[in-house]
Amino acid sequence: MLRKARIILASVFFIGVTLLFLDFTGTLHGWLGWMAKAQFLPAVLALNFGVVAVLILLTLLFGRVYCSVICPLGVMQDIISWIHGKTKKKNRFRFGYSPAKNWLRFGVLVLFSIAFVLGAHSLVALVAPYSAYGRIAANLIAPFYQLGNNLFAWIAERVGSYAFYSVDIWIKSISTFAIATATLVTVGVLAWKHGRTWCNTICPVGTILGFFSRFSLFAPIFDTNKCHSCGLCMKQCKASCIDLKEHRIDYSRCVACMDCINVCKEGAVHYALRSRKKEPQDKGRRAFIVSTAIAGTTIAAKAQEMKVDGGLAAIERAQKPERQTPLVPAGAISLKNFYEHCTACQLCVSVCPDHVLRPSTTLMNLMQPEMSYERGYCRPECNKCSQVCPAGAIRPITIEEKTSIQIGHAVVCLDNCVVNTDEVSCGNCARHCPAGAIRMVKKDPDSKNSLRIPVVNEERCIGCGACENLCPARPFTAIYVEGHEIHKDI
Repeated sequence: MLRKARIILASVFFIGVTLLFLDFTGTLHGWLGWMAKAQFLPAVLALNFGVVAVLILLTLLFGRVYCSVICPLGVMQDIISWIHGKTKKKNRFRFGYSPAKNWLRFGVLVLFSIAFVLGAHSLVALVAPYSAYGRIAANLIAPFYQLGNNLFAWIAERVGSYAFYSVDIWIKSISTFAIATATLVTVGVLAWKHGRTWCNTICPVGTILGFFSRFSLFAPIFDTNKCHSCGLCMKQCKASCIDLKEHRIDYSRCVACMDCINVCKEGAVHYALRSRKKEPQDKGRRAFIVSTAIAGTTIAAKAQEMKVDGGLAAIERAQKPERQTPLVPAGAISLKNFYEHCTACQLCVSVCPDHVLRPSTTLMNLMQPEMSYERGYCRPECNKCSQVCPAGAIRPITIEEKTSIQIGHAVVCLDNCVVNTDEVSCGNCARHCPAGAIRMVKKDPDSKNSLRIPVVNEERCIGCGACENLCPARPFTAIYVEGHEIHKDI
């Protein structure tokens, strides 16, 4: 019964979180967005201490249920392991006990904490479980979902219905796509062969929660009077944490999947209130306490620091300009705030309707989103990215607030302007500027019939990129947006 309940809840969370990354319309986030905010690392970065406290309390009460129910990467590993178990009958009981690789667990946790404090968030995002699954869903699963949507749109159009609409399917970042593929292959192979190896050796969230699960109130326990040492529980344990010889379970690695209880024919393993017997101290536990203390202290200090700081043009696409300062969405407050909070999960990239957001390819901010206007511009009436971010990298803002936030300003390059290169009249940038920040002035003030060139009022420009996106100059546009390190209200 407990195992069935766990599978049902895990399925709900896994499907819900996956749909968040597949829903390019952003409509599901009003219903399911809380599932993203319930993830451990985004809650820490968003300073959502209520969620963090609930997750730790759940762990202290019931063990690592977060890993087996809420974490999508953990559930994905269970699915892969289950599929392997179904391929052959002998694969059903293929696991065994293995000692904890504490040196690797603690080492990754310490390196994770150091990278977090030093601001190397690309390294943090590589092993953060929610972020890793987000990249897999957004880069590898979403294209197939969009392909199916486009098929339905094509069929619906043939029968005179417009219930579906086609979307572009494209690789937003080759480097992020490659990392997502490598992550899926690595986690998939480990899960296929060894079950929960990634969770119990690499994942820093699993290591942190593993410390608390040592003291969980309820857990699977042995009844030695009923146990016949058949080994079925040990062979079914995908966490490899059941030591049958000692009739002992390593609760720091147990993910409370209930598989051992389900397979035991004698009822020798059951989920119950644990007795408060003193557990033997060992070097691994001391190292665990030390490394967890290091991680907790550094993350808390960094969180406090962050708290204080508080449509395609009908012409050939332009090349991406070399911006001195990257562009990040309104609601990010500043580049510093954005980079410190962003987990590179790609959720905002998935819901951006105009393909403005895409993963960065720069080394320091690899996989963290940035804005680019080759395929569209940031429409003032859209605030979807601010509504879905679970980590506080993009704070929720209203449409009214967005239109008064300056994320950058337009810069004119007259050498590229078609008024100068082709001696033709244009004015596209001024016509489409939603802020009225661009006006056309005479190229030659002394001539009555002079062509007009654009001039930008930087005080009114909000950096939406409509001018850059719709400028006909190619390969480089005659106007582009330069980002601001700190966003300003206008």
